[in-house]
Amino acid sequence: QVQLVESGGGLVQAGGALRLSCGASGRTFSDNAMGWFRQAPGKEREFVAGISWRSGGNTVYADSVKGRFTISRDNAENAVYLQMNSLKPEDTAVYYCARGRGPIPYIVRNAYDYWGQGTQVTVSS
Repeated sequence: QVQLVESGGGLVQAGGALRLSCGASGRTFSDNAMGWFRQAPGKEREFVAGISWRSGGNTVYADSVKGRFTISRDNAENAVYLQMNSLKPEDTAVYYCARGRGPIPYIVRNAYDYWGQGTQVTVSS
């Protein structure tokens, strides 16, 4: 079993920044890709960013966040981060981290097997 716990969400004004953290416990996750997804009210959960198994490994982003968000990981600390800059009201959602089934960060939900409980991010205009 892998337990994932997100933190760092909150309320921020448009143009501001937040840094989300995801801590992992249980079985190691260093061989797996990690991803961040988000779900806004009334919408499907969508991919935000993913990173391959290595710290400093390949990253992939949704077009809507490219250039504003940065995903990183620290395998020694069993942690994944999402730095979110230039936030917009449309970024408002619950953000989830997830462990990939393998080493490559795919953008589809079924490529991930363990999920955190989520952290709320609210961006005011």
